[in-house]
Formats: sequence, C-alpha cells, structure tokens
Amino acid sequence: MFHFKKVQRQLAVLTLCLSIFPLVLHAADNVSVLGSKPKWSVLEKYQETITHDEFTRLIQDVYCAHGFAPDLIEINEKTARVLMNRETQKSFTLRFAENPATAGRQPVPRLWRPAKSLTPVRPEKPLFGLKIALDPGHLGGKWAKMEERWFQVGNSAPVQEGDLALRVARLLAPRLRELGAKVFFVRNSNEPITSKRPNDFRELARKILIKNGVPHPRADVLDPNDPAKEQTIRWQSEILFYRYSEIRRRAALVNFKLHPDLVLCLHFNAEGWGDPNNPSLTDANHLHLLVNGSYLAEELEFNDERFEMIRRLLSRAYDEELPLADTIALAMARDTGLPPYEYPTTNTTTKVGTSGYVYARNLLATRLYRCPVVYCEPYVMNSKDVFARIQAGDYEGVRNVNGVERKSIFREYADSAVEGLANYYSGARCSRDR
Repeated sequence: MFHFKKVQRQLAVLTLCLSIFPLVLHAADNVSVLGSKPKWSVLEKYQETITHDEFTRLIQDVYCAHGFAPDLIEINEKTARVLMNRETQKSFTLRFAENPATAGRQPVPRLWRPAKSLTPVRPEKPLFGLKIALDPGHLGGKWAKMEERWFQVGNSAPVQEGDLALRVARLLAPRLRELGAKVFFVRNSNEPITSKRPNDFRELARKILIKNGVPHPRADVLDPNDPAKEQTIRWQSEILFYRYSEIRRRAALVNFKLHPDLVLCLHFNAEGWGDPNNPSLTDANHLHLLVNGSYLAEELEFNDERFEMIRRLLSRAYDEELPLADTIALAMARDTGLPPYEYPTTNTTTKVGTSGYVYARNLLATRLYRCPVVYCEPYVMNSKDVFARIQAGDYEGVRNVNGVERKSIFREYADSAVEGLANYYSGARCSRDR
C-alpha cells in the first residue's frame, strides 16, 4: 500500500537508519540499509553501449529528476564520470558511444530479454517463451500485523495485503502459462524468503537508535497507537527484518536463480485508516503503477544506490518497463474503471509515460531486481467499495456487490494484468517482424 502519510513515516524511518553503517562497515563504504559494497568493475561491460544524449536524458528526466550533488555525476561530451567513493575520491569513467549506430554494435550485457528479442509471436501464445516472476507484496499471515498491512472492521474477516496479493498471483500464474509464459513465484506462501527474523536484528536496531539520539531505547512497543513505537528496539528490528532483509533476499532469488525477463510486483493500496483498533473506511479508490527512477539527492549519496542506479540505467530496463507499465495501466483502468492516483507531492516521485497512471520512484525492489519491474498498486483496500468486494471473496462469474454485478476483485485484478501483458508483448513482437 502506498498511502502518503505512511510513505512519509517510512521515509522518516529510512532517514533514521541512514547513519547505521559506520557501525557495521568502514565509514568509506557508505552503503544503504543492509547493503553491500558495490562492484564498480562490472560496469566496464557497458562501455560504449549508450550515447551521450540517451544517458543525459535518462539521468535528467527519469533517474535524477530531483537533482544530485554536482560531484557525484559529471557528464562530458564523450564520457560520464561517476564518483565511486567520496572519501577516496575515486571515480568510474563511462565512455559514450559516438552515435546511436555505434551504440547498437555493442551488445548491452543483461540476462533478461526485451520483447523485441523474443521469437516471433504466436497469435494464441503472445507470451510464448517469456519468463515472468510474480512477486506478491509483503508477507501476510501471522506477519501482517507486524507489517501494518492488516485491518479489521468489526467482526468481518481481517484484510491482509500480503494474503490478497498472493491470491491474485495464484490466479495469474495459470493464465500466464496458458499464453505461453514460464512463470515463477518469488513468494508462494506466507512465510518469509529470508532466513532472518526480527530477533536477529535487535542489537543492530539498538545501535541505530542510540546513534540517532535515543540513548536508552525501550525494548518493546506498548500498543499499536504507541506514539514512541518507532523509537523501540522491537519496531526497528521488525523493519530491518520484513522490509530490508526480506526484500534483499527476494532480490537475490530473482537475480541469481530465477533470471526472469520481467518481475510483476503485486500490491493493493490503502488510505490512512486511523486507529488500528477502529479503522475507518473511505470513499477514495484509485490506481497507479510504479517503475524505478526518481532517486532523491540524499539516496544518491549512498555508494551502492548510486551504483545500482547507474547499472539499471545502462541495462535499459526503463525502455522496456515504461511502455509495459503504461500498457498494463490502460488495461487495468479499462477493467476496473479506477482513476489515476495523484501523489500529493512530487518530492519522491516523477510522473512518466503517457497513460497518466505511471510514476517513477526508487523502491528497494524496483532498484535491486536486475530486470524490468512493474509495480502494481490498484484498489484502496479500506475504501467502502473495495472492502465489500474483498469480503465477498473469490468466485467465478459475477455477483452482486454493493448493488453492482461484478466479477471477483481478485479475478478482475488478474484478468486486467493478463490483458495488459498480452497487449504489450503481442504489439512489441509483431513490430519486430515488420
């Protein structure tokens, strides 16, 4: 879910964690939460694979739209200099291709395949040969309350985002396979992918809090409305577990075992519901999708985030994921009738594409997965309409919900995603043959 107030709080948590790393690595490494020292030498494979104009466009319009410190990236006529480490003042120098034709002679190193490189389309199998990884967001089950992706109205069944997303993924998989895709699950249960648990991070959480001005951090959270819960060891250790350790482990699975051509991240959105013990429902309901980009200046100060951004830019993942996200967004908009979500501020996002539904944003999953990633955020779980549809459960055909004959919300989600994927890959593969 991406309710803005929750995003603000999550960013505050991230800021709280920023100074953690001198405690666990040498200060010169300067890496982000649970990150590792980047291997800049791998970027040598991208020499002369991109032109000056293309690199500049992607930096200015997509990845660094909020600006960056001038010593981090210096773009010249024939090269770009990227600072690897501010303390040592060492830099990586990228040589540009002299023109687009020259760039085309140098293959872009990547394990994923763009749509146009796949075999010609079969009309009945538009996804033939495509490798798709489905990543149902969050965990659900017994972890849902910890993640704050859980609410309950009265005696109704609890709404848990991780469970909802997994249900959609399980409906999606056979549909995609019928169209010829090879489908993997990044998560296919309510258990974490990471072997770590919150208790493994308690000492690290304590150090974070002390480093950030809480000299004697309290061990436990008193209740869900505890105003000081973010200053407790328990809350910080849980964040390190389910947000950072879990997503980094999923990224390792995607990058080193699954090697998909695309990751589809499945989420549901939410507006603020107030008191967790008495959540409120809203009339608001909307849709948006995310691709990687729009790095904040302070995020680019971390050596690993800067490296991951440059590697992603050079892989041209954006050239694939943006038109794909736009196509899926239009299919979802047609099937759901939902309006586009409008972020109340542009401080963390950049609207991209032509559909009006897609934003660039630097999320851990969209940054670390080394292939195109489309991050779906349809439906507001605590809207009155969506809540009723979730309570109705999954079913075949249509059913009267809130006075309207509708298919299951889970099947509507899955059907619209399938439609968007089929539309994109059919079109891209047909254009390859022209």
